[in-house]
Amino acid sequence: MEESFPMTGGDGPYSYAKNSNRQKEAAESAKAMLVAAITENLEINKHNICPISNSFRIADFGCSTGPNTFIAIDTIIEAVCKTYHESTFVHNPEFHVFFSDHVSNDFNFLFTNLPKDRSYFAAGVPGSFHNKLFPRASLNLAYSSHALQWLSKTPMEVTNPSSPAFNKGKIFYAKAVEQVCEAYKRQHEEDLASFFGARSEELAPGGLVAILMSGREDESSPSQVSLGPLFEPLESTLIEMANEVCMSSSSLFIIKYVRSDIKLLYIFKQILMPYISTKENYQILLSSYLYSLSTFS
Repeated sequence: MEESFPMTGGDGPYSYAKNSNRQKEAAESAKAMLVAAITENLEINKHNICPISNSFRIADFGCSTGPNTFIAIDTIIEAVCKTYHESTFVHNPEFHVFFSDHVSNDFNFLFTNLPKDRSYFAAGVPGSFHNKLFPRASLNLAYSSHALQWLSKTPMEVTNPSSPAFNKGKIFYAKAVEQVCEAYKRQHEEDLASFFGARSEELAPGGLVAILMSGREDESSPSQVSLGPLFEPLESTLIEMANEVCMSSSSLFIIKYVRSDIKLLYIFKQILMPYISTKENYQILLSSYLYSLSTFS
């Protein structure tokens, strides 16, 4: 089984549920953009909606334990209903929402706190979003918020003492040598390729992907605008613990609090191309991904 590093579950003082206000604020500030992206880009017609069940399937990749995922789903459903009302469809669809995160995510807490007045059927889908998690052409809308920046694994080069990218004593790359930055960049590109490769198969015709994640200006350095400064106190504390033999120094390398702030739009364009099989899919995927990315980042 692959390594899994989910957010802290439950509702304790260190849980994600009690420490995710920044993510909530970012999602709320982007609500109008998300609604606009859906109403202006989502295609709803008889060819991509099941005529028998009239179901609309939504997946939140990296849902964690709530409550932010519930807020996002309500916003998405609101936008989809608005799109239905502006189309020739008389009735809203039945919504089926899939909450997806690592296998070890606290799904018990998530489902215990599902809104009682929700207007959708809910299901959990455990697994890494870097892999395919749904049948082909089964999703109408895929959503991910503050999750896609997490790497699937630590680049091997930064843990190899004989590598120029060896990043000893650090958990971040902000003030590291160029080889370290390049190692994280390559890993992020591989992860993005895996993510979009899977989603390109799972999306139904006319479907949409909406992504909320942070980025930085092109030509800017990681130390200027990244989260590097925020991690420096944590990094120094962990180094002190390692020196005092409270933890193994090698453990510093497996901490997943690393990210790769790269030029998003350029990288996404390069990564999407191999997964576009037809001109029609090209128009759907490219406009959907890049609209959401350009407005959110």
